[in-house]
Amino acid sequence: MWGELAIKGRFARAGKPAKKERRPRALANQDALIDHPLSTVIGWRTQSLLNNCNMPPRKGGKIILHRPTEAEIRETEQDDENTWSPLQIASGDGNYEEVRQLIESAASVDSKQTQKEVINESPHGWYGQTALQAASANGHLAIVNLLLDAGAEVDAPGGNNGGRTALTLAAINGHLAIVERLMDAGADVNIAPHRYYGRTPLQGAAENGHVDIVKLLLSKGANINAPVAHTAGVTALTGAAAGGHVDLIDLFIEKGANINPPMSRYKGLTPLQAAAYHGHIDAVERLITAGADVNVGGSHYNGYTALAAAAEQGHSEIVERLLATGANVLQRSGNKNWTAHQFAYFVGQQEIAERLWRLERNATPQSD
Repeated sequence: MWGELAIKGRFARAGKPAKKERRPRALANQDALIDHPLSTVIGWRTQSLLNNCNMPPRKGGKIILHRPTEAEIRETEQDDENTWSPLQIASGDGNYEEVRQLIESAASVDSKQTQKEVINESPHGWYGQTALQAASANGHLAIVNLLLDAGAEVDAPGGNNGGRTALTLAAINGHLAIVERLMDAGADVNIAPHRYYGRTPLQGAAENGHVDIVKLLLSKGANINAPVAHTAGVTALTGAAAGGHVDLIDLFIEKGANINPPMSRYKGLTPLQAAAYHGHIDAVERLITAGADVNVGGSHYNGYTALAAAAEQGHSEIVERLLATGANVLQRSGNKNWTAHQFAYFVGQQEIAERLWRLERNATPQSD
């Protein structure tokens, strides 16, 4: 959800108000880049031609020489699983009998590891999971019970990308019975989110619209305004707004959620910015009515105002609603330090960009 590159040179100038109302010349070149096959990003490790052409020479160029095929990207994303332990794999696959046998064999005198060491083996790789996390994420309640009874650590952190506990993974994936079982086993409902893309259980459940789990977590004392991860974190309300879950937005507002909470420094969004980015007009309406600030600046890196987010994604109805509420067309945001019309121009949202450009031009004091 969240373009990442500082843009320099002629593309930045393309968004600058001109003396005459005309389509910026650089936009035609941009259209060609957008239509180029290499500008289709198919994985997080790829770099689009459009963005690459706007990188400083010392950072660009080499990245685009080889664009991975879809098969190569899938293989890369599966690399982590090749380092998982047999117990972790069996737990994620839901193979109860194999899990039982692996636990029993770990208890034998010939085992190189103790039973608890096998059960609680640390996650391997960027997306690694413990056995309990793998079972919890995939909804295998019987295996969760088996692992807990054998001494699985209920609050062990996950792999480096998200570091999500078993409870958080179960909450994200909507496994209510497993959420209940893990809480009965003492899982921490307010465990701090991992620095990178981390979520508390409540944040994860809210983001994915699991109302029953949200209500259960709140009843057990989950913090509705828990701090967010440093990178791409969300509050419970921001997560609900990003997913367009209006019922949860109403619930969180009723229970005192911060409408304008602090956001992540990197790839952070307020609830209104998240709703605007993802095109959820009903969520935008709810948040504005509740007092959301339409002119909050974006996060330091990869940030947007709500207007810039809606403009970049082509949500014209939301753009108009924000303008009617007083969104400032001159406000700049993020490390790019762009106005909303520059975000729209850069991705080819021509009608929105030209509308905002005219408003920006009229709002800019003209020199004599």
